Amino acid sequence: MERMFTINAEELQARPFVPPTFLVEGLIPQGVSLLCGPSKCGKSWLVLWMAMRICQGLPIWGLKTHPCEVLYLCLEDTFSRLQDRMYRLPDEAPSGLHLCVAAGKLRAGLEEQIESHMAAHPETELIIIDTFQKIRTAHGSGVGVYAGDYEDVSTLKKIADGFGISILLVHHLRKQKDKSDPFNQISGSNGILGAADAAFVMVKERRSQGTVSMFMTGRDLPYQELVLQLTDCVWELLEQKTEDDIRAEEIPEFLHRLVGFLQERREWSGTATQLIEEMGEDESMKYRVVKILGRFQHSFLEPNGIRYRTEKTAAARLLMLRRDDSCDSRDGLIAG
Repeated sequence: MERMFTINAEELQARPFVPPTFLVEGLIPQGVSLLCGPSKCGKSWLVLWMAMRICQGLPIWGLKTHPCEVLYLCLEDTFSRLQDRMYRLPDEAPSGLHLCVAAGKLRAGLEEQIESHMAAHPETELIIIDTFQKIRTAHGSGVGVYAGDYEDVSTLKKIADGFGISILLVHHLRKQKDKSDPFNQISGSNGILGAADAAFVMVKERRSQGTVSMFMTGRDLPYQELVLQLTDCVWELLEQKTEDDIRAEEIPEFLHRLVGFLQERREWSGTATQLIEEMGEDESMKYRVVKILGRFQHSFLEPNGIRYRTEKTAAARLLMLRRDDSCDSRDGLIAG
C-alpha cells in the first residue's frame, strides 16, 4: 500500500503557496464551477457572452479577465442558432473561441476528446459544457446517487486540475423552490455541489421577470449576491452584495437606536417592556427584543462596545446592558 504523504503544521504554516488562480477575477476560479438556473432563463446567452469576452481579455461586470482560448461545448444547440446569437451580441466573434455541438459522454470518449483538443489548442484555459446532463452516463448498479454525482464532477475536476484550466458546467435547477438556500435547488444530489470548486445559481421569481438574482459561493470565492438584467441579449450587472453588505442589511434599525440610547447611559437594566417604553419604541417591539439582542449580541452589540446579559428572576426576565469598549465575547454569553 502506498504511504500517505503528510506535512506538519509548522512546516505548512511556513511554506509559501501560490494564491488561487482566477480566469475572471473573483468570479471564475481554476477548477470546476457550476452555473445553474431554470430552463430557458438565459444561461446559454450568459456563457456565450462570457466566452467571447474572455477570449478577447475584455472585462466582465468590471472584473479583469485573463485572455485565453475557450472551448464551448453547446450540446443543446446547432451551429446556425449559435451564429444567430453571435450576430445579436455586441462583441466581435474571436478566433480563439472554439464551438462544438456534439461530443462524447463521460467515460465514453469525452475525456479523450478534451485531451485531443488541449493538445491541438494548448492556449485553451476555459471549457464550457452546456449542459452537464448531456455528458453524463448511467452508473453501474451499487453506485448511490450521491456517489455517482460526486464521481461525475470529480472526473471533470481531475481534468481541470491536470491541465490547470477552468471548466464551467451549465446545469439545471429542480422545480421545487427553496428560498432559504438557493443552492438546494440544484438538480441532482448534493454530490454535484460538494465536488465543485464554485457554484452560481440564477433564480427568477417569475418567468416573465426581466431580472435574475445570482447567488455565488465557492472554496476560494466569498459568498455574494448579484442582480442581473438581460438587455439586448447581454446580462448586465445591476447590483452586487458582499457578505458584509448582506450582514449589514440584516441588522435591525432598533439596534442602531439602542446604541444611541446607551450613549448617555453607562448601563441599563430592566424588562423588555421597560426598555421599549424608555426608548419610545412601538409596543409590539417588546415581543422581539430578547430575540434580537440574543441574535446580534456577538455580531453587533459587542463590536459597538455593549455588553449584554439576561437573567430570569421569579418576577420577570431582566435585560442588562452596559457600555464597555473592552467587551470580551466570552463574557457576552447569555446567562439564565
